[in-house]
Amino acid sequence: MSGFEGSYLGANDRISPAAVMECKVCWTPYDPGQGDDFRQILPGTPFSALPEDWSCPNCSAPKNQFMVLSDPGSFMADRVARLVSDFEEIWHSRMRDVPLSNRSLHVEAAGFMLHEGRPLGVLVAPWFMNLILLPAEEEDWGALVAGAKEHVPFPSGSYEFIHNVRPAVGGYKACSLFSPMNDFSSQLQAVEVARAVMVALFDAENRADTDRAADIREAREAELAPPPAPEPSRRAIITAGIADG
Repeated sequence: MSGFEGSYLGANDRISPAAVMECKVCWTPYDPGQGDDFRQILPGTPFSALPEDWSCPNCSAPKNQFMVLSDPGSFMADRVARLVSDFEEIWHSRMRDVPLSNRSLHVEAAGFMLHEGRPLGVLVAPWFMNLILLPAEEEDWGALVAGAKEHVPFPSGSYEFIHNVRPAVGGYKACSLFSPMNDFSSQLQAVEVARAVMVALFDAENRADTDRAADIREAREAELAPPPAPEPSRRAIITAGIADG
């Protein structure tokens, strides 16, 4: 394959999902945190996950003529890869024949980005979809107590994460989004939902939705009316209706 020296040339193993790439023809950057409005590429889409026919929105240069501008998540690539590898092993050794698993799906990391220095994204598996928070490069979460709970704030609200530690991965925190995964008909649909969740997570309007629900419940209780339906969790707010899209 011909191309400028130093170009991307499809070397996915050399960049992380957070890599910001730059066109070597016209110097237009591709930032995964922003996506590409011209091609309707969602924010949070890594350069390596762009469609094969994607090209520079400014000069139409192909993907292989992009180079790394900056890669703040270089350490993240290794940690996410270990996470995926560990759950792939679980899938093949323990979960493949479990009835609740959706055999049309496979383990995949989607939408990972750095949030306050920590890798954050969604892990899709045949039996669950979880929001995953990994430690920062200088952090060691090996002392986390498995099963302990923690609420982590985001623009859309505070979400409950459960601590876990696995030998191959180390410590990490997980927020359940979907389980089981029977409502998903394809891997593409599941990954699209995962990326949509990452966008909704940082949408402050979702916080207003949950706040209004709480206000309504409090008003009804004050009037001694029959108790309303339980307030939707923050997790429910960011996932509501997404899987049906």
